[in-house]
Amino acid sequence: MSRRCVLSIRIVEGRNLPAKDITGSSDPYCIVKIDNEAIIRTATVWKTLSPFWGEEYEVQLHPTFHSISIYVMDEDALSRDDVIGKVCITRSMLAEHPRGYSGWVSLNEVDPDEEVQGEIHLRVELLEGGQRLRCTVLEARDLAKKDRNGASDPFVCVSYNGKTQESTVVKKSCYPRWNEAFEFELPNPPAEKLCVEVWDWDLVSKNDFLGKVVVSVQGLQAAGHQEGWFRLQPDTTKPREDRRRGSLGSLQLQVRLRDETVLPSHCYQPLVQLLCQEVKAGHQAGGVHLVTLLDETTTAECRQDVAINLVKLFLGQGLVKEFLDLLFELELAKPCEPNTLFRSNSLASKSMESFLKVTGMQYLHAVLGPTISRVFEEKKYVELDPSKVEIKDVGCSGLHRVQTESEVMEQGRQLLQSYLGELLDAISKSAPTCPPVIRAAFRQLFQRVGERFPQHQHTQFVAVTSFLCLRFFSPAIMTPKLFHLRETHADARTSRTLLLLAKAVQMVGNMEPAAGRAKEEWLAPLQPALQHGASQMRAFITRLVGTEEEEGGEEQPCAPRSNVVKEGLLFVHKTRGKGPLLASASKKLHFCLTSEALSFSKSPGAERCGSIALANIRAAEKVEEKSFGSCHVMQVVYVDEAGQQETAYLQCKCVNELNQWLSALRKVCGNNPQLLRSYHPGVFRGDKWSCCHQKDRTGPGCGRTRHSITLQDWTDPLQPDVEAQRLFQHLHGLQQPLREKCRQLMEPGDPQNGEAPPLTPALRRLLDALQDLERCHRRLPPAQPPLQELPEPQT
Repeated sequence: MSRRCVLSIRIVEGRNLPAKDITGSSDPYCIVKIDNEAIIRTATVWKTLSPFWGEEYEVQLHPTFHSISIYVMDEDALSRDDVIGKVCITRSMLAEHPRGYSGWVSLNEVDPDEEVQGEIHLRVELLEGGQRLRCTVLEARDLAKKDRNGASDPFVCVSYNGKTQESTVVKKSCYPRWNEAFEFELPNPPAEKLCVEVWDWDLVSKNDFLGKVVVSVQGLQAAGHQEGWFRLQPDTTKPREDRRRGSLGSLQLQVRLRDETVLPSHCYQPLVQLLCQEVKAGHQAGGVHLVTLLDETTTAECRQDVAINLVKLFLGQGLVKEFLDLLFELELAKPCEPNTLFRSNSLASKSMESFLKVTGMQYLHAVLGPTISRVFEEKKYVELDPSKVEIKDVGCSGLHRVQTESEVMEQGRQLLQSYLGELLDAISKSAPTCPPVIRAAFRQLFQRVGERFPQHQHTQFVAVTSFLCLRFFSPAIMTPKLFHLRETHADARTSRTLLLLAKAVQMVGNMEPAAGRAKEEWLAPLQPALQHGASQMRAFITRLVGTEEEEGGEEQPCAPRSNVVKEGLLFVHKTRGKGPLLASASKKLHFCLTSEALSFSKSPGAERCGSIALANIRAAEKVEEKSFGSCHVMQVVYVDEAGQQETAYLQCKCVNELNQWLSALRKVCGNNPQLLRSYHPGVFRGDKWSCCHQKDRTGPGCGRTRHSITLQDWTDPLQPDVEAQRLFQHLHGLQQPLREKCRQLMEPGDPQNGEAPPLTPALRRLLDALQDLERCHRRLPPAQPPLQELPEPQT
């Protein structure tokens, strides 16, 4: 059994952002922080006040997290990036929307007094029979960085009954240790509040507020003493100036938080076995299939999630071909026309779309990657629409002559035709390399459509391209960043080229280019290339669904996609140590993370210089910015062959790459039995740690490890129990709608006796399985309470 806290977030777009550059525009991007730790950075959208990102992320979090902050930034090449505004979403706000929140949220100004983070370790007790109050300030961790050196100079102010005492200042540390006690006399009656404030000391300017904790003395009298780590809170008592709400623009977000308790595998077996039996049995005439009930009762908002859960579940069971074939059969049994087949967002369409993304991303990258890279690198001006041609972007074709509009359009046609030809050639040659499971699914689709529309053989080809071209290739061409084909969004010129190329691929996929030309007559010059492309696509589909290369044997459950989890070049920071990585002469090495080890070599494909076994890794964490002058450094704590603990410091190029490496390492090492519970965010230099100034090199760390925080990725292996739990959560809320829909679809009972038609045996078994799972969840022990905090006194 495992408890998971999963955040799904989609940053859609922004609007009405303020201009931060002298050009009257901005270069916005977003930073997502979980409890003030940066987890996600979107790509920058250049020169716009209404950016579109459309980026989706799924993050597994520690169950005790408190809030999510989304900062909108303006990227600057020569100075520090400007903060445009922020959106803060607390855990309690997400709890009010169990199905997720979707909509526009106004940006707020960033108040420095609210930018607090970290925790403080306090011991509060009553002495001398309750006559004196003692507050011992032990230490703090993960404080906000207020100084340019990437740290702070924290000290503590303890206030009670109008008296204040201060601690010493700990220089250049976000993990200070004080171990100082402060005593106060209790008046009669005692004052209600003891306030502990943390400040950053500054020699010249005003001290910066780092957070506070308020202790209820009334609650303390009942308990006698309290001790623990307490989360620092912002100061909400100060009068604030009126903020400019709405004038900073807004963000469109889709956010959902799932608190999932995943039971042992055997608990889900009745539900999984029932679904598998239904898929194996196929469509039975005269009966009501469970998949039909699921399609009829699932709302449009949930259909995408349910589709991907089902696809992953049946991939793990080795039944995805049978599942998709059943969906095709059920969809084709409905009244439909050949020209609108699979164009709706039904469960069949969503499942096939999800299936292609789960199983075909590597294939997609191989086919589209070279052409997409060429478009990005050439940055040519391509335009065929006369109403959108911009002469100022043309340049000169000769020494003294500017190109005419017709010449611009002819040049654009030649470039677009070149891109399209290269792309279609790659698609045509890709049939043998297409994953066998995808070929099998399209073969089934081709055959089912042929049986349903024997007089319209053309429909068979369009059914395949409606998924392959319209729902897979074309969206990836238009937004390559969202399909991991590029790390950045396209600029305006490149984006227009990609849009025209995607439109051309859609028209080829329709297999009737003339129909598309009727809507946009300016595409007429591209007509010969589109007709040739349609012929190429038809030949490609014929090879793709050909039966001469049937897969041998029964389909097996889907295994992890690749032994290589992640690889890339990383810069190695030297520190004192004797490990194989620390003794390497080269500073930049190529790292390769597999399911067995983290290995490294001088360059990709070169002989391996050394490796660290995954079983020896104890932690993978971030490093303080002040340690190496960069905020993109991670540390891998491991045990060498002699049993000595060593640390490798590796620098990444950006926060996204940093978090991707940390996530990959944490996933593959998540079951290691000797993972550390604490670590040092700094480095050991001279005779002390830079973070907490402790002199014991082998002592316990001053910060908490974050093993549970990971970014989900399309390359992750399947998790059948997680998919089964999510299906249970969905079906649990559909029990009554399932009953009602079943009775609507079956023959009516005897109206004179008031009888309702009986439920199908499959639905009865499904409801029984859901009730059993519900009982399993009820028997679970309660979840651990979140990080304890001293309660506010009643006023």
